[in-house]
Amino acid sequence: MNREMLMLVEAISREKNVERDVVFGAVELALAQATKKLYQGDVDIRVAMDRDSGDYETFRRWLVVPDEAGLQNPEAEELLMDARDRLADVEEGEYIEELIESLPIGRIGAMAAKQVILQKIRDAEREMLLQDFMSRGEKIFVGTVKRMDKGDMIVESGRVEGRLRRSEMIPKENLRNGDRVRAMIMDVDTTLRGAPIILSRSAPEFMIELFKQEVPEVEQGLLEIKSCARDPGSRAKIAVISHDKRVDPIGTCVGVRGTRVNAVTNELAGERVDIVLWSEDPAQFVIGALAPANVSSIVVDEEKHAMDVVVDEENLAIAIGRGGQNVRLASDLTGWKINIMDAAESAEKLANETGGIRELFMEKLDVDQEIADILIEEGFSSLEEVAYVPIQEMLEIESFDEDTVNELRARAKDALLTMEIVKEESVQDVSQDLRDLEGLNAELIAQLAQSGVHSLDDLADLAVDELVDITGQTQDEAKVLILKAREHWFAGQE
Repeated sequence: MNREMLMLVEAISREKNVERDVVFGAVELALAQATKKLYQGDVDIRVAMDRDSGDYETFRRWLVVPDEAGLQNPEAEELLMDARDRLADVEEGEYIEELIESLPIGRIGAMAAKQVILQKIRDAEREMLLQDFMSRGEKIFVGTVKRMDKGDMIVESGRVEGRLRRSEMIPKENLRNGDRVRAMIMDVDTTLRGAPIILSRSAPEFMIELFKQEVPEVEQGLLEIKSCARDPGSRAKIAVISHDKRVDPIGTCVGVRGTRVNAVTNELAGERVDIVLWSEDPAQFVIGALAPANVSSIVVDEEKHAMDVVVDEENLAIAIGRGGQNVRLASDLTGWKINIMDAAESAEKLANETGGIRELFMEKLDVDQEIADILIEEGFSSLEEVAYVPIQEMLEIESFDEDTVNELRARAKDALLTMEIVKEESVQDVSQDLRDLEGLNAELIAQLAQSGVHSLDDLADLAVDELVDITGQTQDEAKVLILKAREHWFAGQE
């Protein structure tokens, strides 16, 4: 029987073009599964077969687990202290084995053994095909739509299959069985049966790869695509830069009579592409990203990583775009939060900010409006600047003498110290469960405390807009934080 098994292993190995060890492993697994059926409970069985003679031994084994962990499966686990009574030098994570009677091959259900062997071989073939495909280093998967699987589209390339999830398809794109399709390889998940390659046609990376194929200057290093933002199937923006002064980055990507950009557009169901010149200057980059709208002025807030962009009435609708599409794509492309406003809104915001700074200086520095306005006109916008900018800069202000400057700096430092003390005292009243809430840091906790939010319930009671006003977070960030704070309200409910 053993000789026949060796002959069978050799035959299957040659026929299926898989390693002998893979076939031996399948036989060992079949024997182990058959042996397990003779025992009550979830036992762990290992079969070891000699690759030369075909002889095999069967072991029952127990995983050694820490004493404090306890036994989750007594049929296949043993505590460390008990395991060391049997084998003195055994360690956690190792196995204690016991030789048991082997099940004759002839008693194994032939069909069950055959199924296990064939499945292992299919898995090995699938793994080999997948490894061969991935070794090519291709980023775009080119195949044919084979079937639908629970809303996902299975795309076949040779004998390898990819999975294009519904969320990664281009909206309103009508693909049918047999259609030729290209998609970006995003990941490989070997736990998925049948189609382990995860694909996307909506990812920004897919558009970048398509342009690389259409624009050889990118591969040559003359051009670089810095970023991409997409509203799949509708509109997209890509940012490009030239590393050779002789090469026009935008014209090169567009191609003669638009051939290159049109090839990408046609592949992506008519998705319109704006090609933007990338710039190291964030403001200039944002201005380019908002095209075709013309920008009147721009104010950069480095701390909030945001920009206030002022456009005239004629360009307001263009800058925002239908449904906010243009400004949203520009924000995604540049990585900056962009606030579009007209001249009147900008003037109103500036007046409000100036008024707030004026009140701060008048209250904390104990000065009149004239002194506060002089500081504002000279570019001072915070107490920290008054207290710590080089003294020479303040001495250059014509309206101030040295005594005035020293007095203002001293008052600013005293005010900052007082505010810090108040801040620390308010934080002391914050409950521990609020301090431990995921997503809160020391700065956010201090901001909440100064606004009277001292417990989880206080935070949970806030509206999203109220939290945004307190912390300056985005709407989405504030919403997530409030929902987390409300979780304990529903913890006892099914």
